[in-house]
This record gives sequence, structure tokens and C-alpha cells, in this order.
Amino acid sequence: MNGDLEALVAAELDGAVPAFARAMGEYLAARFEGAAAVLFYGSVLRTGDADGVMDFYVLTQASRPGFAGLMGRLLWPDVSYHELETGGVTVRAKVASMALGQFLRAVEGRGADTTIWTRFVQPAALVWAQTPGVREAVRGAVARAAITGARFAAAIGPLQGRPDAYWRALFRQTYAAEFRVEAAGRESQILGVDPGRYDRLLTAAWAADGLAVETLAEGVVAPGMDAAARAEVLAAWRLRRALGKPLNLARLVKAAFTFDGAARYAAWKIERHTGVAVALTPWRERHPILASPGVLWRLWRRRGRT
Repeated sequence: MNGDLEALVAAELDGAVPAFARAMGEYLAARFEGAAAVLFYGSVLRTGDADGVMDFYVLTQASRPGFAGLMGRLLWPDVSYHELETGGVTVRAKVASMALGQFLRAVEGRGADTTIWTRFVQPAALVWAQTPGVREAVRGAVARAAITGARFAAAIGPLQGRPDAYWRALFRQTYAAEFRVEAAGRESQILGVDPGRYDRLLTAAWAADGLAVETLAEGVVAPGMDAAARAEVLAAWRLRRALGKPLNLARLVKAAFTFDGAARYAAWKIERHTGVAVALTPWRERHPILASPGVLWRLWRRRGRT
């Protein structure tokens, strides 16, 4: 693998993170059975805002046993919500979890999923690893995610252009392939945080993938992907786009019934956005879907009175 890409990825994964995020990462490592690594990513990594909900991936040595493990292998990741008291404040995290082996396969981009490699071409920090060997495996996987994303970007993007044009094309297409709605210009927000970082990542990933890179005037680049290779990658992309929404819808349905901590997460979101506190009874904790109509009715009546 290209040394420039390895160095970029290693420096980013080993970068400094807020103390509250590292504390949450260590808490999650202890809470998840067979934890192998904990990755921190998302908006709080950029802003350091302890009031937001942090995003983590917990990678485990193996899938869970039984039916839950089977569902996790078919429709990963599993999703949960966690709160932790640290430094005199309560911090919150939304956590996706999957087996390390699944993660290592997903970053290759061989299956229909687009979410893993698209997520990890964006910044992340490795806040905990079980062993040095696991740390190296995760570094290699994140570098492979960059290679996969850059390869699709080379085919989806222009024949030549500035590096951000390739990333914009990739992000727009992956948003369209997933069952979610992103605000217009979301890709500009992502790239605008550190444009130089994405420029360096793109060319390093192309080099690691064996693609020659021609540098033209004023920062314009052109990947050395011939017509046959481009057609092959685009055919692979069309298949992923066709399967993307059904796959993501199936994951949303699964999450509706398996999201651990969904009631606490919803209560926090409601209070944060409306100022109305929702009492969490044991029944609401166990049955968040059944409880939601009653909660929404009470919320509507309370807001109507105010």
C-alpha cells in the first residue's frame, strides 16, 4: 500500500481527541463484549462540542450469538445509545457496532453496502484498540476505505477536475443511493472543513490503488483510469445504487426493533429541541415504538397549552 496514504491515515487515527470522547470510548470498550477497537467520528470530532451526541463505531472480535448475531451479520451494524457522567457533565453517544471481520470486508466495497467506506473517507479517530495488531488492522481498513471511495470517485467524477469535484460527485451519488435525506450542499459542508485534507487523500488513495495521476494547471488532476476500467466501476456502482435503498430500508426496519436505548435517545432529542421533558417509565424503555404515539400526543397537548 502507498506509504503516503498509510501516513495520512495513521496520523489522523492517532490524532488528539477531547478527554470526554476518550472517556466514552474506554467506557464503550468495557461495555461491549469482545470489543476489539473503538472509532470516533462525526460532527463532535470536528467541533469538540460536549453538548452534542458523539458518533462511534465499536468493532468486536466476533458477532453476537443466537438470533441477534444472525441479524447483525445480515443487516449490520447494530445501533445503541449510551450516556456517561465524566468530568462533571453527562456526555452522549450513538454507537454502531459490528464484527471486525465484517468491517474489514466492508471497506473493500465488494458487497452492495456503500455506508462504511463512504463514512471512513471522512475523518475518524481510533480512541481504543485491544492490541497493537488490531490497531494496525484498523489503520489498514481505513486506508482501504479511502482507496475504495477514491476508485468510485474516479469513475463517477469528471475526466479531469479539481479533487473536490470528485469527492462532491461521490458524496452526491452515495446520498442518492442510501435511504436518507441530506440537506442540499451537505457535501460542501463536509469538504469545507479541511479541503486540503481531501485533496491529499484523493491523490494518495489513487496512487495506492495503482492509478497514475496527471496534475494539470491550477490544481486540476486526472486519474489514469482507462475507458474499460471506468465502465467496469460504473457498472458496479449502478448495482450498488439499485440495491442501496432497499438495503438501507431493511436496516431502518431492523433498527426500529433493536435500537438499544432508543427511548432514552428520543427523550433527550425531544427535550433538547422542544424544552419538554419526557418521563422515562420502565414500560417506555422496553417498548419505545408502542409508547411513541402516547408520548407524541402528550407532547402535542403540552406544546398547545404553551
